[in-house]
Amino acid sequence: MTRGLNPGSTFETFVVGASNRLAVTAARAVAENPGEAYNPLFISGQTGLGKTHLITAIGHRAKELQPSHNVEYVTLDELLQRYHASVSTGELGEFRSQLSASDVLLIDDVQFLVHRKELQSELLRIATQFQQEGKQLVLTGDCPPSELSELDQELLERLNDGVTVEIAGPEFETRHAILEHRTAEGGSQFAEGVLEVVAGYDVRNVRELLGILNRVVAFQEVSDTRLSADAARALVTGDAPDEGTAGTPASIAGGPAEASADEFGDFLSDVAVTVTQQVEAWNERIGKMVQVWSERGYRTSRLERLLEEHSQGDPAAAVAEFQQTVAQLQSLEQELAELDPVAARNAVFRDPDRLEEAAGIVSKVKSGLEPPPGPDETFSLDDFLAGESTKMAVGAAQAVIPEPGVRYNPLVLVGPSGVGKTHLLHAVGRGLCEGGRIVACLSAQTFIEELVEAIEKDRVGVWRARYRCASAFLLDDVHEISARDRVQAELLELINLFCEEKRQLVLTSNSAPQEIEGLGADLAARLGAGLIASLGPPDRELRRDIVLTHLSRRVGSGDEALADYLARQQAESVRSVLGTLERVLSGAEAVGEAPSVELAKRLLEGTVAESPAFTGRETGTPVPLGGVNSREKMVWDWIDPAERLVEDVK
Repeated sequence: MTRGLNPGSTFETFVVGASNRLAVTAARAVAENPGEAYNPLFISGQTGLGKTHLITAIGHRAKELQPSHNVEYVTLDELLQRYHASVSTGELGEFRSQLSASDVLLIDDVQFLVHRKELQSELLRIATQFQQEGKQLVLTGDCPPSELSELDQELLERLNDGVTVEIAGPEFETRHAILEHRTAEGGSQFAEGVLEVVAGYDVRNVRELLGILNRVVAFQEVSDTRLSADAARALVTGDAPDEGTAGTPASIAGGPAEASADEFGDFLSDVAVTVTQQVEAWNERIGKMVQVWSERGYRTSRLERLLEEHSQGDPAAAVAEFQQTVAQLQSLEQELAELDPVAARNAVFRDPDRLEEAAGIVSKVKSGLEPPPGPDETFSLDDFLAGESTKMAVGAAQAVIPEPGVRYNPLVLVGPSGVGKTHLLHAVGRGLCEGGRIVACLSAQTFIEELVEAIEKDRVGVWRARYRCASAFLLDDVHEISARDRVQAELLELINLFCEEKRQLVLTSNSAPQEIEGLGADLAARLGAGLIASLGPPDRELRRDIVLTHLSRRVGSGDEALADYLARQQAESVRSVLGTLERVLSGAEAVGEAPSVELAKRLLEGTVAESPAFTGRETGTPVPLGGVNSREKMVWDWIDPAERLVEDVK
């Protein structure tokens, strides 16, 4: 049995260099001789350096060399959830039995043991048992055990009985090898010197390096010519050409538990090997299996029939099928327990002959879940006016729609308020909805409020399932979750799931993830491993297009001269451009004139006679400017046009 291993994370796909060679050597030794080489093995290193990849590779290699081994991968957060669930249901013994059944147990991110005294005691028990029984324990953390604060002294000594190896930040040669491997894997080709330029950029981790590579790939794909080494250097360092230059680099900114064998696990494996040799032995052993599974509360009529038939046919296949069915039942039961604990107590989940009925119950409960909020239908890519400052972001958005989860994942749209991030986010969401996909699209504030409500009502499992069933997840204003640890933990778990299953993620923020104060390092690194595409203030040509488009919508035609005049007015956002245009249109309506350059000059540069119909005029109709469910993204009131426009009302 193998649980939780990412199929793509193997030794063959792990790039070895001076910074990680010792860790890889130790990992290979452990995978090839579980329980004998280094036990426990502790792999330390900062976020994004490949600890999870390496610990997963151990599991794959161990299973490859010893197919009968039970290998389980679990994060400390998942382990904590399973522990609390078992305590609350009085099944702590079952929790311990499942872990003890593993031959190779891989525990990721143990730095979160801080303040978890009860779980430290469980981990000490596991480490002691695994050493005594010759089973392999592998752990990872962002620092060595000796640097983990408030760690139980006895547990620290037990961990120090094994070996601790560190993965350091990649040096130039390793960075270059990683880039070569990733570009070959993705089919990208670059001019001579480009990869050297990217590899020469001093990064903190591999995820950050891959984030830079994604920028370079995205830039080249929307450019007319191949990227040169000099252009790559400008892109990486941010030394962008002046506004209006084509191809400016500045447009990119930086679960369910499976069935486990018990103490009879090895014994049951022997059953499948010796069936053709001793029918009598089969009967004896199957009888013991009946006793074991009956004590656990499972119906064993299928095994009992083997005894009645005197082990005719293929007992080994029947035993394997029984164990597989029990594993499926346990998985379904655990899944339903998170959604509806009462329904999960149904006896059907203890009867291997009623597997289809159990699956039907879970399916019915899941189908009754309220669907996640979807994208706003008023936004589309066709309506999004792109300029030089948004060219790369739009190109990336267009790329993810036909191939969700394949190209840029996650895609993070970064820029100041009012430049169109929300519009683009919902437009991508609408594109991803094609083909009947379930697309979750919401603001960070809504995400926070829903989680708080779910916690208060003890329905976090239902809340999680609501979003985990989606084909794509889009979150607006991710910077709003800064300093909210629980929200960040839930979001990171969701993002990890979507990345592993190649489901598309798109998020917006007012700054790059690593620059958001209060955003966890793990979450920032995960977001930075995708593509960070920026949207800047609209250039003059884009301002002109915006004015012409909205003039046509409001008055039926576009005044070229008026558009040229308004385009010359400085504006930091699309919202500001629309605000200026609205002043002119409101002023024209108030004085009974058609909007014109002359009127615009009087309004913006001079004065207009007071008019009762105009002074302090309130439109009464909010004008959507790329925001949804947010006052700061709606224009609510227009004051006297002779005064300065107030853009954001909070």
